[in-house]
Amino acid sequence: MRRRLRLLAALFAVLTWGVTLLGHGGPSALAQQAAPELRGVWLTANDMPVLRDRERMRAAVADLAALRFNTLYPVVWNGGIAYYPSQVVEDRQLQHFTYRGLQGQDVLGELIAEGRRQGLLVIPWFEFGFMAPKDSALARRHPDWLTRQRDGGLTSISAAGEVAWLNPFRPEVQQLITDLVLEVVGRYGADGIQFDDHMSLPREFGYDPFTVALYRRETGKAPPANPADGAWVKWRADKITAFMDRLSKKVRAANPDAVISVSPNYYNFAYKLQLQDWLAWVRKGIADELLVQIYRPDLPSYLPHLVRPEVKEARAKIPTAIAIMSGQRNRPTAIDLLEEKVRANRAQGLGVAFFYFESLWNLGPESPDQRQAALGRWFAAPAPRRSPAAPSVPQVQPSRGPAAAPPSPPPPLPTPAVGL
Repeated sequence: MRRRLRLLAALFAVLTWGVTLLGHGGPSALAQQAAPELRGVWLTANDMPVLRDRERMRAAVADLAALRFNTLYPVVWNGGIAYYPSQVVEDRQLQHFTYRGLQGQDVLGELIAEGRRQGLLVIPWFEFGFMAPKDSALARRHPDWLTRQRDGGLTSISAAGEVAWLNPFRPEVQQLITDLVLEVVGRYGADGIQFDDHMSLPREFGYDPFTVALYRRETGKAPPANPADGAWVKWRADKITAFMDRLSKKVRAANPDAVISVSPNYYNFAYKLQLQDWLAWVRKGIADELLVQIYRPDLPSYLPHLVRPEVKEARAKIPTAIAIMSGQRNRPTAIDLLEEKVRANRAQGLGVAFFYFESLWNLGPESPDQRQAALGRWFAAPAPRRSPAAPSVPQVQPSRGPAAAPPSPPPPLPTPAVGL
């Protein structure tokens, strides 16, 4: 699948180049047809009441398939909780219960199976990345795995509240993330894995003893006092990129068709403030698709991000989309604005993904019927990303842990407000 997506993206780039030579402005209808338009939606912790109930989950997937979506991004790691029966978590004693659905089912396994049956890609979303709740079992069990700010501070404020950050440069942290990712891609036969803007590190961090010693050993100097120092930013960003490169190779060894999806913030913010050099990930072939989070409240602040050079470069290499905020409980989004953004994306040959499922038609100012009808108009033409002959999902063995109802999950994480 990954090879097929790359081939289609390359064909798209060639056709777009040819249209430009003919003097047409922007991708033609023919060029847009070269690769399926990415039409995705995130299924967040707030969507768990739907996902945990078997019949509601099946109805939701059927609705999305009928509306001609083609990709689902369900959360599998959020708030120190694995939203599936994880042997990795159980073996490390990071969770005192096994997450299951209301009917005792493996929520992730059944969602993958239902998505496949309906012709949708299911790419689980590794939401928290290197971020960890400060009071999580992970942070308490391995305090030496946490990185620090220069003043010794262990936490920062995020959309999830006060959080700690796992040290992305420590081998133990890298191994934990690798094991979790390979469990989802390998054991579950998922179509891929998605990393978002938290597969990163706020630039204020990296002053813990382990990282300071590593920097001294490699450069002969102490880390600069200024966390925004260009060389210090690059050294840390390059380390994260190197880990992502190794991780991507392991994912592809486990499943050559797995799609490695990346949903970061816009590039200047991601690199300078979060040490996430996603453009290097695109250039090095680490990422198979890109969804840039642009959660702007109006069109004028949204449009400039669609024509950024790094977005154009990515679009020429891999399937690329701009992610749209479809609404939140305290901030509904009108359907007319969503339609304008979808049209703007298409004018630039970009796909679309919505954050998040519940707000697609249940939290808007219009009725659910009106919003579903609008989605049906926008996505009237089919855009399948899955072959009808796709293999079935491997049988998932149940975890040894006791099944129990989990605590109330944390809220989903939109892009941090400072990046908006």
